[in-house]
Amino acid sequence: MKKLFTSESVTSGHPDKLCDFISDSLLDEFMKGDKKSRCGIEVVAGKDTIFVTGEVTSNTIVDVEKVVRNAIKSIGYSGSTDIDYKKCKIINNLGVQSSDIAMGVDKSLEEKDGELISEGAGDQGIMFGYASRETKEYMPLAIMLAHKLSKRLEEVRRDKIIEGICPDGKTEVTVLYDDDKPIKVTSVVVSTSHTEDKDINILKKEIIDNVIKYVIPKNLLDKDTKIYINPTGRFVISGPLGDSGLTGRKIIVDTYGGYAPHGGGCFSGKDPTKVDRSASYMARFIAKNIVANNYADKCLIELSYVIGKAKPISVYIDTYGTNKISEEDIINKINNTFDLTPRGIINYLDLENIEYKKTTNYGHFGKENMPWEKIIKF
Repeated sequence: MKKLFTSESVTSGHPDKLCDFISDSLLDEFMKGDKKSRCGIEVVAGKDTIFVTGEVTSNTIVDVEKVVRNAIKSIGYSGSTDIDYKKCKIINNLGVQSSDIAMGVDKSLEEKDGELISEGAGDQGIMFGYASRETKEYMPLAIMLAHKLSKRLEEVRRDKIIEGICPDGKTEVTVLYDDDKPIKVTSVVVSTSHTEDKDINILKKEIIDNVIKYVIPKNLLDKDTKIYINPTGRFVISGPLGDSGLTGRKIIVDTYGGYAPHGGGCFSGKDPTKVDRSASYMARFIAKNIVANNYADKCLIELSYVIGKAKPISVYIDTYGTNKISEEDIINKINNTFDLTPRGIINYLDLENIEYKKTTNYGHFGKENMPWEKIIKF
């Protein structure tokens, strides 16, 4: 059976990703000074204003305005048709974490040998992890190609391989499957902001030569592949000046491109006691290692938590009929190998020593050198 599937990615200058990057940059600064910082930081970007809100409990002081301006600058925003890091208005609305939430996180509701287990989950929720043999990264092909296009779009801008393009951009890739195997790319969409004087026809040729053909293998492209570059023909007003941004709005981009479920909770701006982030990383780690250890060719993991309780209330697995041993045996291996409490996950993946802004762009999964991407024997 043949079918099409599409995934999208965005560049670091997309308004939503700008907000994610600011949130994670602030998180890094708080955790740099105090590894036990509790952060739930969200950012709204609109026109020339950055609004920082959420909750932080930390023993360190962070110059919020300085971090925000440096984050915007590092992305490359400084002009009249996008946000200017030097002149934009920054509103700091951060407060402290609710004592009601802290009560359940500091000490969980369970007991072990008469002692309370520390720490409980920072919220209720469901978290998913996914992996397959579709790519060398154990990720779906469409989202990996979309990420690579977005990353390349940023490279050609920063390295001035293509002149006159700006930080805001999006990509989209549609893959044709035959019996669940990807066989070709049927369409590619690349939209990039650009300067007023950039010739759109020159831009299109440069994008095809230096981005699309650079990223997508020749065997996946043919004469019937449809290519769309800046379909409206003009993309000058960009970033928050063109569209508002919000932390967490690109959760599909951050995970599996829509190919597998996600739990709904965003990652950026959250410290690792928030299972939205840490348990999603652990679920990906487990799913990837189930496939890498040849227990299955494709795997979906769901973990669910209750606020204040340390252990997940359920562990679900779906191997889509590709399992080499029973799913019950796989779940037993998971339960006998991994500590799925928040503290267990934090310690196992060393999540108090991560530079989180490195995770913000081009997906949180499928990247080398992240601890949840390592392969082990279990």
